[in-house]
Amino acid sequence: MSRPVAVPPWLAHALRAQRGPVPWNAVTRGALSAGPLLAGAVLLGRTSLGVVAAIAAMLAGINDRPGSRRAAVHRIGGPALAGAGGLLVGTYAGDHAGAVALTFLLAGLGLLAGGVSAVGPVASGAGTQLLVASAVGAGMPLPDSGPARALAFLAGAGWLLGLRLLLPTPGSLAGDFRFDGERAAVAAVYDAVADLLDAVGGDDALVRRAALTAALDHAQDALAGPRLRRYASSSAERRLHAQYAAALPLAEAATALAWAGDAVAGRASEGPRRLAAAVRGNTPTGPLPAPHRSAPALRALDDALLHAADAFDRGRPSDLHTRRRTAGELLRVAHGAGGREYGLRVALCFGAGAAVAQALHHARWHGQHQHWYWLPATAVFLVKPDLGPLVSRVLCRAAGTVLGAVVFAGFAAVLPRPGGLVALVAVSGALIPVATRHFAAQTAVVTVLVLALVMVGGEPQASVSRIGETLLACAIVLVVGHLPMPGQRGGAVRARLAAASAAAQAYLNQVLGESADRAERWTLRREAYRTLAEARAAIALAAAELPPLARHSAGADQIVATLERLVDTTTACAVHLDDSGRLSPRHARQLAELVEEFGQGRGPVGLSLPELPVAGLPGHAPVLATSSQAPCAADHGESQRVGDRNGK
Repeated sequence: MSRPVAVPPWLAHALRAQRGPVPWNAVTRGALSAGPLLAGAVLLGRTSLGVVAAIAAMLAGINDRPGSRRAAVHRIGGPALAGAGGLLVGTYAGDHAGAVALTFLLAGLGLLAGGVSAVGPVASGAGTQLLVASAVGAGMPLPDSGPARALAFLAGAGWLLGLRLLLPTPGSLAGDFRFDGERAAVAAVYDAVADLLDAVGGDDALVRRAALTAALDHAQDALAGPRLRRYASSSAERRLHAQYAAALPLAEAATALAWAGDAVAGRASEGPRRLAAAVRGNTPTGPLPAPHRSAPALRALDDALLHAADAFDRGRPSDLHTRRRTAGELLRVAHGAGGREYGLRVALCFGAGAAVAQALHHARWHGQHQHWYWLPATAVFLVKPDLGPLVSRVLCRAAGTVLGAVVFAGFAAVLPRPGGLVALVAVSGALIPVATRHFAAQTAVVTVLVLALVMVGGEPQASVSRIGETLLACAIVLVVGHLPMPGQRGGAVRARLAAASAAAQAYLNQVLGESADRAERWTLRREAYRTLAEARAAIALAAAELPPLARHSAGADQIVATLERLVDTTTACAVHLDDSGRLSPRHARQLAELVEEFGQGRGPVGLSLPELPVAGLPGHAPVLATSSQAPCAADHGESQRVGDRNGK
């Protein structure tokens, strides 16, 4: 019997697409963004500015992901500001700099944007728009001045952001649509706690714990965005913050139960599910069934349910337990190993793309090469590691461009101008939120939209040249992506692992130290799990590269798995210390084993072992109880606890 052929990871990633329901609200915003903006500009006789505004709306639509409105301000507004700045710089450079000077300037922007992109997703989006807009400004022949183009760019992105802030979304409460994304995110945390409790003792416990981490990260981001003056410090906002904070001790207790591995009664998950329904519907909690108080983690779960019921009723202001990074820390990330490697590759790809494109432009390749910006702009999207592994991006970009160009050529042959092309832009804008689930589909839709914009602007049909330029950009990025660079390869993975190990170290220090500040503990716990999730994502992308690149991150998945078990064990220790004031032999033994395992496995990725604390480990003095770590009172009986909650 023949064995099934195993698909290599780099090809499997290219074939994989995200799944989920159609985001109809985002589809509606997409239909109302680029197309109507372009139509209005055509009617007013300012077609060139309409093209710029439509490009900005398209890029904003790519960043219009599910989440709260306040998070959308950062996710859409930050990159839009960077794009406007890039458009302004590119326009002036294209008008006044020669080909060589322009190439070096664009390469310098690539170095800057690449390093900044290592900071996080929003910074990465800002770096992308900075480079794409600078290439468009330098290479797109438009009659408008640089400031006019920048204002049009901001208007296009601002239009979509305004739609995101003002239009209600399905399922939002009447009169309270401002908080629909936040409510859904906080409710998802309580559902994830319940799912983890149901999975305790089973094979899905680790998967459910990872899902709980993702839900907490999403809720934290949804609540941490800018606050509009009308809603700042409102009772609804304070209540949501309190409900999120009340979920943290529940998550801690559920993680401790998962670490212990002993299945719990089904009623343990009923309380978190009722809390999720109360958040989602903005209703009172009602009676909350209490779990048995037969173990420290179960007692912690019961206490956390009592605290949650109180928080739901009173809605006191609460900290989100997130630590803002200072400017110095952000600079260290941008100039660290990951930022340097990323910046060098972006600079080389963007600079080489600009140089080749201008050479072809001056040589009048095939007689038509007016819009040379397409090649360096394509290189920017291809060299972005947060969009997927290198070969996967190249394959998807090539396939998507060919498909989009062929589809557009068919439409261009039959659609009236400019009305039919404007309608095609509107349809393409509506398809972007769905197409973002796969890079090839997104590329195809964006290709159709951009080709339509070029023709509306008065240029000839350019499908064939777009295919050639894209394939050339793919070749450039493939070569540069595999070039040896100064320093050790896999800088992004090592940087994420270093951040995760430092966060785990700080969390372990706090739990085994003498500090009794639970708010600090929850903040450090959140940071530890968040950095571990980011490390997991970086490792998964690196593992799907071609073997010459994937081998540089070999062994990293075992290290992050060890760190995850260490953080889980630390959480279980924290719950046990709250209950009894000292570590059990099982907790101490597990900590010692994990510290040793981490020390043995750190070598392949070049990590140095931090100096881990030994207090409470075998052979050392046990951790003593503090004022807030006294043993819990005796169980007062399950029926009495339910009665107490019902009376709240």
